[in-house]
Amino acid sequence: MSEPIIGGGEPTPESLIKESTDQNFMVDVVEESRETPVIVDFWAPWCGPCKQLGPMLEKLVKAGRGSVKLVKINIDENPHVAQQLRVQSIPAVFAFKEGQPVDAFMGALPESQLKEFIERLGGAAGPSPFEQLMEEAAAAMEKGDHQGAGQLYGAALQEEPGNPDAAGGLARCFIEMGNLDQAEQALGLVTKENAEHPAIAGARSALALAREAAGAGDVSGLRAAIEANPKDHQARYDLAIALLAGGDRDGAVEQLLTLLKLDRNWNDQDARKKLIELFDAFGPTDPLTLDGRRRMSSILFA
Repeated sequence: MSEPIIGGGEPTPESLIKESTDQNFMVDVVEESRETPVIVDFWAPWCGPCKQLGPMLEKLVKAGRGSVKLVKINIDENPHVAQQLRVQSIPAVFAFKEGQPVDAFMGALPESQLKEFIERLGGAAGPSPFEQLMEEAAAAMEKGDHQGAGQLYGAALQEEPGNPDAAGGLARCFIEMGNLDQAEQALGLVTKENAEHPAIAGARSALALAREAAGAGDVSGLRAAIEANPKDHQARYDLAIALLAGGDRDGAVEQLLTLLKLDRNWNDQDARKKLIELFDAFGPTDPLTLDGRRRMSSILFA
């Protein structure tokens, strides 16, 4: 496994952002912009939209990893440059390049438009270390290298602690390796706000299924029971769980769809509920989810 490219002489996030004054404007903005494009954020402590815009600007400038720098100027304490630039309302953001203002906007913008503003000034940044790790982890999972993927997801969590996509990926690695308690711990790495994030919800469903599958019965015995009595719905349901435990996802879905077709209301609609759990665990873009949901709908709405 190749080592992810991290840093390599890049400026630290803290060095990309600074507070400045009227007196230091020429050095911090005009002269600096001859080397690196500079974004100037004119703000004030009483400005509500400034409190929304500022953190987003800082986040995107850090994500640019040196393509641009950010200078913040409190106009209550430093009004002169803002007056010279004819700032009439705040937040006001100016872009400087080669010592000259080249772009500007007033008011708060959505993050997507801020990103476009920064990329116009400094160019699009390449993938971040976190993004590189996540890409490598997904590739390892695709190859079935769950241990390697788990190490990469763990490294991604060091880059962005609590990231739900990384935590969900790490949990799925543990599930695939049969380490269910560690999967539970991985799911606990996210904040309450991300507890229902799709990556976490899907991994949680996968964990619940793995725990249920751990107590599954013998496949051959359950098949024999169904052959003897095709209407033995409990045996068919148990067979689906046993197939899932053995890694046969298609077989598990097929048995549950058959059960749903035979008796959609059996045991308080357990077949439908279990199918939904499976689709949540597989993920919304999994081909088996897409086909299974289509077939389930055709049964339920026939």
